[in-house]
Amino acid sequence: MKIFNGIVSTVAGCLLFFPCVYADVSGAQVKEVEHLLEFVKTSDCVINRNGMEYTGPEGVSHIQRKYEHFREDIETTEDFIRLSATKSTMSGKYYTVKCPGKVVIKTQNWLLAELEVFRVEEKKRQMNTNKRK
Repeated sequence: MKIFNGIVSTVAGCLLFFPCVYADVSGAQVKEVEHLLEFVKTSDCVINRNGMEYTGPEGVSHIQRKYEHFREDIETTEDFIRLSATKSTMSGKYYTVKCPGKVVIKTQNWLLAELEVFRVEEKKRQMNTNKRK
């Protein structure tokens, strides 16, 4: 039990004193990444990776795995998109997405467009919040 408590104390100490061991998106960008993951997960679009089609939940699962893999290299939401949701690291082929009633586009363009929409909406929310103060 002493060994277990020692390990727990060591891990807790590392987390407390070295919270930035891994580079990652910061502050407001965490909301952006979370939004994009939810956007993919709940979309009716079909994601194509290396010739295979995936639903939103299947696609987001893969994106999350790549996010964990590249976490040390990700500092911005754009880095997250580029490294986690743009193309296959194995084949080099770009991921595409087909949404109902729309043309096939690269997932990178799809997510960058949604990121822009999200940022505009966030600015509007902030402005409304500031007006109330």
